[in-house]
Amino acid sequence: MIGELPTSLKIGGKNYPINSDFRVMLNIYAAFGDPELTNAEKCYICMKRLYIDFESIPKEHMQEAADKAYWFAEGGRKTPTSSVSRAKILDWEQDEGIIFPAINKAAGCETRALPYLHWWSFLGYFGEIGEGLFSQVVHIRSKKARGKKLEKWESEFFRENKELIEIKTKYTKEEQEERDRLNALLG
Repeated sequence: MIGELPTSLKIGGKNYPINSDFRVMLNIYAAFGDPELTNAEKCYICMKRLYIDFESIPKEHMQEAADKAYWFAEGGRKTPTSSVSRAKILDWEQDEGIIFPAINKAAGCETRALPYLHWWSFLGYFGEIGEGLFSQVVHIRSKKARGKKLEKWESEFFRENKELIEIKTKYTKEEQEERDRLNALLG
């Protein structure tokens, strides 16, 4: 039905209720960004958090459940099939402090204070973010990722806000320990 927000997903002909609040999906995205987790663990966390009664989904329907979970996460759009890797220009965790003011402006309220906000409504507000700090940061990241020359004002903004604009690489514990060890050796 047009305009309805799904609160369940049909798998193997049966509807399974889901946790459709935006906070659940942001936690799932945080798990996806965790370098300590394997892809299988990320998928399990996604399914376990999204489906209210995950254990009741038959094993033979797990792939369909995963496909539907990703469909839901994409706002009901099919995920891109291209194998071309796109540069990361957004990090939900790192950018939280600039994303929420922009979303709140689009929503006309403090979205984090709402007891419930459907993920697709949240994505709708996200899509309506206008001019502001967040859009400037993403615009500069996008230009840099595509190798485009920054305008003079953009270069100046980048220099002044490098910590805000550059997406930090997340390392596993072992990788970080090795980086720290090498940095200590190099002084």
